[in-house]
Amino acid sequence: MAQPAYGWIVVLGAAQYGGKPSPALERRLEAALALYQRGLAPRVAVAGGRLPGDRYSEGEVGCRYLRSKGIPREALLCETQSQTTYENLLFLKPHLSGRILLVTDAPHLPRALFLARLLGLKAEGHPVEGPYPLGYWLKEALYRLWLYLGLKPLPGGHGLRNPPPDASRSPGTPAKGP
Repeated sequence: MAQPAYGWIVVLGAAQYGGKPSPALERRLEAALALYQRGLAPRVAVAGGRLPGDRYSEGEVGCRYLRSKGIPREALLCETQSQTTYENLLFLKPHLSGRILLVTDAPHLPRALFLARLLGLKAEGHPVEGPYPLGYWLKEALYRLWLYLGLKPLPGGHGLRNPPPDASRSPGTPAKGP
């Protein structure tokens, strides 16, 4: 059997609603599932916390979804504390090794790769196609310009914070529930 091309497939956070993936998160998860099934990496990490009032985190919903599609629990890493793309990557970083393949929306991917490389991760990307409005592309282009200019923290509540104290421990496994 051939050696996997990547150590990890990393699904960046997107909304969940009541324990179910949003359409954007489901597209990312389906893309990651297909890449995993092709043998591109032995493990999949899913990142994303919960918004105030949410019962479930994006990470746990994503992991539960992938488990239901046949990815073994031991092949999943569920990060459940992050609130931004930067935090998705920062909080996962202690657990990742080798080359990683980031899975996210096509407009979001260039910024995600920039942030991954800023954190010293050996990252490549898999753009998930979808019906993305022009405003999404423009917003991401402005965020990238902001980063390229070296301006931090990002505007609009995208400030940089430190990982939680337990970030060096395993972020967890899929939660039970819907």
